[in-house]
Amino acid sequence: MAENTSPIMRLPHISMEQWRCLIAVVEAGGYARAAEVLHKSQSSVTYAVQKLESTLQVKAFEIQGRKAKLTPTGEMLYRRARLLLEEADAIERAASRVSAGWEAEISIAVEILFPTWLMFQCLERFGKESPQTRIEWYETVLDGTPEALRTGKADLAITGVVPPGLPAEHLMTARVTAVANPNHELHKLGRPVEFRDLRKHRHIIVRDTSAKRDKKALTLDVARRWTVSNMATSIGAVSRGYGFSWLAEDKIRTELQNGELKALPMRDMNQRTQPLYLAFADRAGAGPGALRLAEIIKEEVKNACLSVGREEREARSR
Repeated sequence: MAENTSPIMRLPHISMEQWRCLIAVVEAGGYARAAEVLHKSQSSVTYAVQKLESTLQVKAFEIQGRKAKLTPTGEMLYRRARLLLEEADAIERAASRVSAGWEAEISIAVEILFPTWLMFQCLERFGKESPQTRIEWYETVLDGTPEALRTGKADLAITGVVPPGLPAEHLMTARVTAVANPNHELHKLGRPVEFRDLRKHRHIIVRDTSAKRDKKALTLDVARRWTVSNMATSIGAVSRGYGFSWLAEDKIRTELQNGELKALPMRDMNQRTQPLYLAFADRAGAGPGALRLAEIIKEEVKNACLSVGREEREARSR
């Protein structure tokens, strides 16, 4: 028998549960709150962290007043522990997918700028190939989409913001246009609309769906604003003359044709563009169903873009 010369992997002295307690204390802001989050007694959480410190012969926290504050060493341990638990979770999810074959459920986060009808088309085609697979479709806005990938809430996403470190493929470019009801005051100026004109009127925007959204990160500094939770509400408010907004052209095609909405004659930036990308939370650990759904999305988007291109060329030639 050939001699095995590979080094023996040393077993870790710290358990995953101890690392989990350390992370909970940091993120909950103390031992008492961490115990509530973990559904443990405060003494067991305290013991787990103290045991960790004793085993590693380090000090992760220092007490300042009534609060436990991370030491520089603790900061390093916290960052590495987060990565460790995220990787362990990813391994377990990947293993469960492999053992189950085709996934029982796939979750996808879709930036609301992506055409809804096109997503229906993709899911219908996927459903014919895998009728037993359940789909969790999260309609997300701005940082809410990459957040769904980072937290493992979504297996894959169509996003305008690519999380650092995650590879992504460009899918398409969405066009967004400044619009208001034809009877809105902005359409009665008799000249191109400037940004200073917009500041006098109500801006309708859709709320960022991320948990840590920055309320100051808004598209335009205006005195009056309505922030709503979904695109349909935004379109309804603007169509009824309650304000103006930049809306995805694909979402308001009917309203534009019916005369409920009209593009504002902006002096600058009447139309904006937003690239949309396809990204996996964990490409290497993705199951066969998620990989197939991604392929279908790419194919359907390509076909749709080719079709739109032909229609635009035909319209210009008339």
